[in-house]
Amino acid sequence: MGNSEEPNKPISLYESSSSPSTPLLAKPEDPPPPPSPYPDQPESDPTQYLQISYNHDPRPFKDLPFLILFVLVVLATFGVGIFAIFHRNTNYSNLSSYEYDSDSTSCVKNTSLSSPTNWASLTSSSSSFLRGLTWTLVITLILSLPIGFSLLWLLKNYAKQVVYASLPFFILFPIFFDVYWFVACTISSSCSEAFPLVYRILLLVFVLLVVGVIVWIFVANWHRIELTICIIGVSSDALSRNLGLFGVLPFLTFGLVVYYAPIVVFLVFARLNGKIAAQESDGVYSCVWKQDAWVPAYYALAILTMLWSLTVMVEAQVFVISGTVSQWYFTKEDSTPRRIIRSSLRNAFGPSFGTVCLSGLLIGVVRIVRTIVDGARQEHRTGVLNLVLRCCVNALLSAIDFLNKFTIIFAAITGEAYCSSARMTYELLKRNLLSAVFVETISTRLLAGIIFVLSAIYAIVACAILKAVSNLGVDSYFVAALAWVLLILVLGFFVHVLDNVIDTVYVCYAIDRDRGEVCKQDVHEVYVNLPISRNHRPSSMITRTLGV
Repeated sequence: MGNSEEPNKPISLYESSSSPSTPLLAKPEDPPPPPSPYPDQPESDPTQYLQISYNHDPRPFKDLPFLILFVLVVLATFGVGIFAIFHRNTNYSNLSSYEYDSDSTSCVKNTSLSSPTNWASLTSSSSSFLRGLTWTLVITLILSLPIGFSLLWLLKNYAKQVVYASLPFFILFPIFFDVYWFVACTISSSCSEAFPLVYRILLLVFVLLVVGVIVWIFVANWHRIELTICIIGVSSDALSRNLGLFGVLPFLTFGLVVYYAPIVVFLVFARLNGKIAAQESDGVYSCVWKQDAWVPAYYALAILTMLWSLTVMVEAQVFVISGTVSQWYFTKEDSTPRRIIRSSLRNAFGPSFGTVCLSGLLIGVVRIVRTIVDGARQEHRTGVLNLVLRCCVNALLSAIDFLNKFTIIFAAITGEAYCSSARMTYELLKRNLLSAVFVETISTRLLAGIIFVLSAIYAIVACAILKAVSNLGVDSYFVAALAWVLLILVLGFFVHVLDNVIDTVYVCYAIDRDRGEVCKQDVHEVYVNLPISRNHRPSSMITRTLGV
């Protein structure tokens, strides 16, 4: 390399800051590469990060200890569960036939006592209610699929119109339900007696104040809403090109339910392991069921296995979504590559399954610790130290939860181990000065608000139809509320997938920006407007700005 400088030559992404005249990875006779499309990108060592892209090569197994640990936990749960089935005590169902024998100081079976089985007959007070509930839920489940795909199509082509049409309902619906409840409770004698006028007025004013806060949030973040609409639009387009995910992800959920079925059976039979023993209370002896000492431990093991398996399946779904969308993103042609979902599934449950297990374990621990912290808060434990500890713990858990999402996305793209993915993801976003919090918060809340509005509109229409064609009376409100919950769950699944697509496209854009390439021009036209993170501004940025 020569030491001569050319002051009029632009700095390339692939040039060293110490020797700007010659590319670092090019031969001396090669022409210099074009300037970076992102002149504000900080310089870094190109030899370390140029290879970040989707890894199509065969991947080695990563995080094997956690894979082995997960398999051992599952095998232990199933092994002890099978033992519990064959080791059960059949006398459990005949407990009422045993009585205490003072001569032998033990419980013996009294053959004169019969153990009749009294089955409680579960009858419906109204057959029309069950019929109306069943038909409403079935029709809602059937209609939820076209409603979800229609919402995806609308977000892809008319995201701005959908968001602007939904925003007023974020305010109108709370006001409507608040005023409706206030009037209905005032008219009803039973409700007015349970809630005096002062409490009804306080609740009415409180909800109106909350609505005022929502309006203020909209006004203060209006410029961010404009950008978020564009992000939702391009991400919906990415999801529409990978619709096969909607066939695979529910299948994975169904597989988790099938996997849970034998564990539930093991838990039922585990409680049958024990013996009938005498118990003394206030000088009176009775026969009770005494479980074996290992049964509570098995209950804890089985429940922890189910929780870990749940978080592993959730992280595996994120892995599959990320791997599928990233393969589409890094394909520069307009056509979608073939078998990308199959490839993502193979990586998720193959070489990277240990990484998925570790990610699921961390998320499970975060959820358990957060539940403990919330439980301690509900116990009204006072003190400055407790308050500070809760704030620190919540901040740490939020940071782990936030970092984990982008770590599993990066692992799905590159096939790296969990710790390497976490470090490289942090450095990738830090080098490119991107603000991940912006993408994480606003888009999620907007999508949640949209499905809430659609579900509420559907529930109102369903309630009106039920009142017109049935004689359910006040039960129609309960049926409509259940239909509202069911539609929210189905649309929430669509939004969950779209939310992960937004994060995946975001990481892919960061990789593009880091490499100085443009794989999807429409994505870059939107994501280039993301706010720059002010937390990390290296000196090279300042130097370049001053023209030095």
